[in-house]
Amino acid sequence: MNDRIHEPSLHATPVLDLRPTQMTLGMGEVARKRSAWKMQGGKTLSEFLGHHMVPVVVGPGGRRFLIDHHHLARALHDEGIDSVFVSIVADFRKHPYDGKGRRRDYADLPKTVADMEDDPYRSLAGELRYVGGFAKDATPFSEFVWADFLRRRIKPKELRKDLAAATDKALALAKSEDANYLPGWCAPHGAKVAPKPAETRKAASKPDKAAKAASGG
Repeated sequence: MNDRIHEPSLHATPVLDLRPTQMTLGMGEVARKRSAWKMQGGKTLSEFLGHHMVPVVVGPGGRRFLIDHHHLARALHDEGIDSVFVSIVADFRKHPYDGKGRRRDYADLPKTVADMEDDPYRSLAGELRYVGGFAKDATPFSEFVWADFLRRRIKPKELRKDLAAATDKALALAKSEDANYLPGWCAPHGAKVAPKPAETRKAASKPDKAAKAASGG
């Protein structure tokens, strides 16, 4: 019962096995995606798909739910492509983590809302979104996905000791490429792990050496 969510991994999946998480899409955007596919030239199908992974979460019964790239999936389907590579972001066939970071079966779910326990990483994910770490997203369970991402990178004692410092660390992680597969990610591509806000403030408070020398300070 202590199994952890793995980092995203590649799986070939039939396009029509993917369940959308939105009601509509723009067929104009689908047409652009189809044109982009046709212009690939000598690039093989496997090369293209390897660079255009479709992020999913796994739900009850093993069903895979699209959390992004709905237009690409539809475009490839319309072009006669049967399967795509998916990146499994999270597996919800079992309930996500409990308050102690353990996986639990559906039978262990609380009977009422009054029986629900605190998951500090879910609170941390909420703080992270509040300070702009990621955008509000319509993807189901998006904040649980972020909570599980942070759980693997921030130790419980760090979180218990100082929520503000943990939030600073979470913000730096959220702006890195390590988080670019997560729903609502809003950092520029190519971003490295950003300095913690606290470190940025500390550096900004130090007088520039050259300025001090010029002023005779």
